[in-house]
Amino acid sequence: MASSPNLSFQGVQYDAPSEGSDSQGPAVAVDELARLGIKYIRIQWVDLTNNIRFRVLPRAYFHKILKTSRPGTCLTKASLGLVFITVVEGFSATGEYVYAVDLSTLKLCPYAPGHASVMGWFEEKEPIVGIEGHRSVEVDLCPRTILRRVVDKAKETQFLIGFETEFILLKKTSPIEAVNPHGWCNAPALPSGTLEAQVLEEIADALQVPGCGVELQMYHAEAAPGQYEVVTGPLPPLQAVDALIHTRETIFNVASKYGLRATLAPRVFLDNCGSAAHAHISVHSTHGTSAPHLPASTHPSLTPLESSFLSGILAHLSSLTLLALPTPPSYKRMLDGVWSGGTYVCWGTDNREAPLRLCNASSPSSRNFELKTLDGTANPYLAIAAVLGAGLDGIEHGRELTIKECIGDKSAALLGAEGRAALGITERLPLSWKDARVNFEKSEFVDTLFGADFKKKYLALNKKLQEEMSIGRMDDEELKLLVETY
Repeated sequence: MASSPNLSFQGVQYDAPSEGSDSQGPAVAVDELARLGIKYIRIQWVDLTNNIRFRVLPRAYFHKILKTSRPGTCLTKASLGLVFITVVEGFSATGEYVYAVDLSTLKLCPYAPGHASVMGWFEEKEPIVGIEGHRSVEVDLCPRTILRRVVDKAKETQFLIGFETEFILLKKTSPIEAVNPHGWCNAPALPSGTLEAQVLEEIADALQVPGCGVELQMYHAEAAPGQYEVVTGPLPPLQAVDALIHTRETIFNVASKYGLRATLAPRVFLDNCGSAAHAHISVHSTHGTSAPHLPASTHPSLTPLESSFLSGILAHLSSLTLLALPTPPSYKRMLDGVWSGGTYVCWGTDNREAPLRLCNASSPSSRNFELKTLDGTANPYLAIAAVLGAGLDGIEHGRELTIKECIGDKSAALLGAEGRAALGITERLPLSWKDARVNFEKSEFVDTLFGADFKKKYLALNKKLQEEMSIGRMDDEELKLLVETY
């Protein structure tokens, strides 16, 4: 008699990164560039307001740079502190950083034939005393450096992160017009022979070209008009965010090639769903077991390590929301009752009305936490550093998970005060950009994780961005600038 199949859903298994595997190696080797037909290298960075910037170098000059003692290019210190063309207070046009290339990030750019891209690290020209108290060339404001530091401090804990990139394809931005009116996974949203079907397939093809360092898992139509989602597989944190930036550049450029605008704007149509940048995070012990100082998990599906990690994120989420939702339109998306994660600090298995959704709860090999409180206006290096830092704080201090799982048909918003109190749900996320700024500014944890100087300068940049995006503009003008900026 045939044995019964295992009917328990397990999901695709991804192995935890091995100890010391902080890099997956280059997607393409430097000495392969000529053979691959690469003529130009894009030295690329993401500034503090989440603008992707780059300089284009001929391959021959790039090779000359690699022969210097500190391979890289010089950038004004205002490179991280620009809002459009305005240098924000606290930054200066005086002085330069070295932007040192990180060859482990070298990727082909199929959306730009003959081009490759490389990320790097902002460094001082001469060592200075930084946030960690010792002389170094590291720049405390460098987003990639910030994320690397958080990961390096994890010690016996490692992570895998995958992303869902939601975006809307627009025919034009004045007035706003989507490529079609169709909704979630609806066949008419991707009919063969249409422009949108061609664009999505070319995006998918480009992401799967060897040398890009990205695993495409799927793409599909989302709920809003002209809205689509591209899902990419998990990698260690720094590589995952690098892959996300590459994915976004691929989406933007392929859409542009066909005369369309792809936008990550969090809410384009107020009568329909917004766009997010959901992150799926799994947490692993390098020794295969949790540290003995951690309390026993109060939930049967979570290990002590996962439980304390989740508790740490929940404890600090409202203080860190500004980094994940940095613009006023972000709060037009994050509402109760629209599957955007809701507005209460809570969690639940497959609960899309919770900011942290536990996915594949019964499968240790594919279990992960989905962060829904994140959108495409956020600098993902900073947002992921904040979330991992909060989770690691929970592990370091052995936090017990006191907020019970939000289960059943009712979301936290519909439970009422008494129902929420019974689950330990006592805090609400900031409901506006102004509230998020207040929480961020008064948070001592932010000072500990990022430093007081980072907080001051980030708040100044964030405020100036809002002023430049909104002051003196009508609603339709503000939306046009939003979709053309993100």
